[in-house]
Amino acid sequence: MSRINRPRAARRLSAVTVLVIAASLAVAPPASAHVEVEAEGDSAVALAENVTLVFNAETESDKAGITKLEVVLPDGIAPSDVTYKEGPKGWKFAATSRGYTVAGPAVAGGEDAVYAVTVRQLPDAESLAFKTLQTYSDGRVDRWIELEEPAAGEHGSPAPMLELRPAAPGAKPVSPSPTAEPTTAAPSTPAASEPANTPSPTGAGTASKEEGSSNPVLITALVVAVVALIGGGLWWFRRRGGASTT
Repeated sequence: MSRINRPRAARRLSAVTVLVIAASLAVAPPASAHVEVEAEGDSAVALAENVTLVFNAETESDKAGITKLEVVLPDGIAPSDVTYKEGPKGWKFAATSRGYTVAGPAVAGGEDAVYAVTVRQLPDAESLAFKTLQTYSDGRVDRWIELEEPAAGEHGSPAPMLELRPAAPGAKPVSPSPTAEPTTAAPSTPAASEPANTPSPTGAGTASKEEGSSNPVLITALVVAVVALIGGGLWWFRRRGGASTT
């Protein structure tokens, strides 16, 4: 009797096992793709400079390929602080008013899109959110922009998050975007210090003295000439008057 019941018990146990596994799969939340970000090496530190960030945009489609990723930068990182390092073949980087885009030929269906950018300096923060819009070749757009934790049993659409360690001692923030090199003061020119092609003060003083010394001589000569003319005229009139009387 026991020999006959063993196969039946085994079959019943197998059926129960299958039902339990099926039920657990039905209750478990479906797996979801997302976008991940990580810093190369050990550079996920607040105020760290020239940090390379690697983004991995997972696909949710076996047919359509990823064609574009648009990123909204967190506070403290300006679009001009980000430079493109590498990515899928043929993809290009373009800055926008609030972040940047990387786009190009569609990645093969079922494959993830991985790219890297370099950030001039990470801000002084505990974590950074890089909201991302993921576009597929069939027009579908996945919005990885949520900052709050999804509710129990839901996967949500979380934004890529980068956790940062505290800044190193002595680290200081730099300008958010490159600025023009400060211009040095222009060297003094002849026009600023001493006008070029201008008579020296000594020459001007000498000319003034010569003009001043020549003026009295001229005046004296004129006075002498006038006196001589007057004297000559009086002598001529006197002589003429004496001749008439005789």
